[in-house]
Amino acid sequence: MIVDRQANTRREFLNSAGVGVGTMALASLLERDAMAAPARKDPLAPRKPHFPAKAKAVIFLFMAGGPSNLELFDPKPELNKLSGQKVPEAFTKGKRFAFIKGDAKLLGTVRKFGRYGQCGMDLSELLPHHRDIVDDVCWLRGMKTDVFNHGPAKVFLSTGSPQFGRPGMGAWVTYGLGSEADNLPGYVVLQSGPRGPRGGAAIWSNGFLPSTYQGVPFLKGENPILDLASPPGVDRKKQGDFIEAVGDLNKLRNAAVHDPEIETRIASYEMAFRMQAAAPELMNLKSETKETLALYGADPAKSSFANNCLLARRLVERGTRFVHLIHTDWDHHGGSIDLGKTLDNICKEVDQPCAALVKDLKRSGLLDSTLVIWGGEFGRTPMGETRETIGRDHHIDNYTMWMAGAGVKRGHLHGKSDEIGYNVVENQVHVHDLQATILHQLGLDHTKLTYRFQGRDYRLTDVHGNVVKEILA
Repeated sequence: MIVDRQANTRREFLNSAGVGVGTMALASLLERDAMAAPARKDPLAPRKPHFPAKAKAVIFLFMAGGPSNLELFDPKPELNKLSGQKVPEAFTKGKRFAFIKGDAKLLGTVRKFGRYGQCGMDLSELLPHHRDIVDDVCWLRGMKTDVFNHGPAKVFLSTGSPQFGRPGMGAWVTYGLGSEADNLPGYVVLQSGPRGPRGGAAIWSNGFLPSTYQGVPFLKGENPILDLASPPGVDRKKQGDFIEAVGDLNKLRNAAVHDPEIETRIASYEMAFRMQAAAPELMNLKSETKETLALYGADPAKSSFANNCLLARRLVERGTRFVHLIHTDWDHHGGSIDLGKTLDNICKEVDQPCAALVKDLKRSGLLDSTLVIWGGEFGRTPMGETRETIGRDHHIDNYTMWMAGAGVKRGHLHGKSDEIGYNVVENQVHVHDLQATILHQLGLDHTKLTYRFQGRDYRLTDVHGNVVKEILA
């Protein structure tokens, strides 16, 4: 059978058949209406919250892989005494783990702990710089999540669902509040570590929201955004003329079809044009003082988590609403990545910069309006997992995170686990509660921040979540 590849489909035929006097008249009317219509509202223009907010911006320090609170924040003398014994069946019955079996043996820690600050927070020797901020931080020592595999658990923390395709927290925030940054994205993603996180772009996806609200990943180096620089031979004026012409065409098309993705495209082109001047200035850490660079341990000549923490402060200074820092390699099972030197090294990478960020925001006055969150997608088991070396498996029933700034209690310890660090026994905070609380500090009611999709109103917390009022000042 011979197929005529030039023949139109039925849809193409009907579409082209309408090109005549009527279509030309309609196009003329649409153009006239578009020119007479009021200026399009920027989808990222700042919007009022549901109620007065404590926070204007969020910096999420995401430790991808699941830090071990038993090595870092929550010493368990009883666990150390019972190390090597089989965990009681009452703890593991009906539970699922990623790798270990129910007969795994308890594992104590060799890390030394001290109690610091007026709040008396327990900190491991691995986090010496955190001692300086213990009384500026609210410690959530009773976190709980539902998902024990990395990719879905990361997506769950960010989107409220383990299923891919939902909007990330930063997308929800910029959808609800817009951005105060004129020349930079409202939602920025900064990554460090040897690889990207499991879950990938689904963590910062816009999901079913207009793509204006998706996170913008910044790359390492002086050119952080792909395809941002103008082609050779195209100067600033030519680029501006091109953006203006394309924008006019898109506005005409949008007047005809009213597609929010066309508005997104217009806003994206305009933002990219403005960012061509703003992004290089943002990324130039050499403009910071030697004192500030030393505070973070940042080196402008090298990409690092420390540089990203400093960039996060610079972004919120310039009005970016949500900054998502992702640092990988916290998955300490045993083998090449374990609780030994590997954990030492990764703590050294993040300890000083995280503490410096809180200090820097505090001294500049930004901590009062910036909410900083630190933590991973889950914790680690009190039982050991032996491969080539010793480590811990994923644990969803108890782990530690911390928050600072923007109306959160300072030097406050919230939550308590049992004697071996398995279950939360006091003041549990579920992931959905954390999400609800973050939105609350931004002046957003998590039950009212919704988007209708496929006949249903969706929200970040799904049908769950309660604001943790006990941690609010």
